[in-house]
Amino acid sequence: MLIKNYKFDVDKTKTTDENLYKKRREILKLMGITSSIAIFPNMLNANDKYKLETITPENKATTYNNFYEFGLDKSDPSRNAHTLKTRPWQVKITGEVDKEITLDIDTILKEMPIIERAYRLRCVEAWSMNIPWRGFELNKLLNKVKIKSSAKFVQFKTKYAPNEMIGQKNPYIGGFIKYPYIEGLRLDEALNPLTLIATGMYGKDLQNQNGAPLRLVVPWKYGFKSIKSIVEIKLVEKMPESTWMQLQGDEYGFYANVNPNVHHPRWSQGEERFIGGSFFSFGKVKTLMFNGYEEEVSNMYNGMDLVKFF
Repeated sequence: MLIKNYKFDVDKTKTTDENLYKKRREILKLMGITSSIAIFPNMLNANDKYKLETITPENKATTYNNFYEFGLDKSDPSRNAHTLKTRPWQVKITGEVDKEITLDIDTILKEMPIIERAYRLRCVEAWSMNIPWRGFELNKLLNKVKIKSSAKFVQFKTKYAPNEMIGQKNPYIGGFIKYPYIEGLRLDEALNPLTLIATGMYGKDLQNQNGAPLRLVVPWKYGFKSIKSIVEIKLVEKMPESTWMQLQGDEYGFYANVNPNVHHPRWSQGEERFIGGSFFSFGKVKTLMFNGYEEEVSNMYNGMDLVKFF
């Protein structure tokens, strides 16, 4: 059953105007909260250590990114992604559906119910952010097609355009990544109301380095699952092999649920470095099971060995 009026919604009916967003910041400054933006109480499951959840400053979230299509360094996407053309842009919904469709990005933006939600983003590299996203629940888009009973998984594909995405033609990067980038979810994960297609953040349209114009956001999974610049959504019968499974399947599994008890072979996942007002503003904090969304999503994995299915 889909949950409406979700408690993570920043605005349950519409996207916050940028001017209003800035006014909220000024109000918080008057309250003495100068280093970050506080989210309203009970909107997020905060670590016990904090009374209020802190929003990562916009300039950090837009300049510290993994998007290998634009380079390997964290700062490369913000320098190089201006070459990506986001208009025209179409998204195909294909595979195990009664009728495949192709939708123009502006049609999607016009027809989808846009909401705002603040979600944690936990990278597999043991750093994290907290970002106010704008977008729509993926299930709303999938409702545009009749999904066949044979569909068990959803595969996502990033745009392939080497002339626009320099990392796709870089021989060093291309030597170990097979493009286009592929990700996948189990169908029930895709239909979960927490799963978003982001169209913006911080009250603005998505910037290219953050996955414009459409990016998946699955807050209880490691960040590499949140595929950027989506051009195809395919319903499939068998579990798709994602890009990171192809690269290092023994380290990066299909599920990639945030789990502080299952460590990466080269580092612990028990703690994370939260990127707040400064990269080291809060030091290390404990990582929460399912990134703090255990209450909302753990039922999907009842009976599963979360060490085996990592």
